[in-house]
Amino acid sequence: MQLRNRRFKNDTNKLILWQKAHDLVLKIYKLSKDFPKEEQFGLTSQIRRAAVSIPSNIVEGKARGSNKEYKRFLLMARGSLEEVKYQILLARDLKYIDDNKYNEIIAITDEIGKMLNSLVKKLS
Repeated sequence: MQLRNRRFKNDTNKLILWQKAHDLVLKIYKLSKDFPKEEQFGLTSQIRRAAVSIPSNIVEGKARGSNKEYKRFLLMARGSLEEVKYQILLARDLKYIDDNKYNEIIAITDEIGKMLNSLVKKLS
């Protein structure tokens, strides 16, 4: 994945974990664009905020400079990831997305979850 904004110089963008989380945000934004208008301030807003929180917490934790703080922010990212997993399930059950899109997003979230867990263990 190549970042379009070259001004983002933080070396966190070299982390495959961060890249995958960033890609998830882009997919969630694209997918939720087609949610019903009445969800604009409901599920659409909620799933986008939860998704954005994942790479944001990775970046903020890395910038804190200590393993303890980094781990704390990675755990928050993991919590946000679980929110996204539930919200994408809800979107499927409400028929806002089909099973293929659901499975695609869940596969990505599972991969990110494994990577987060691995990094948390390394920092422990």
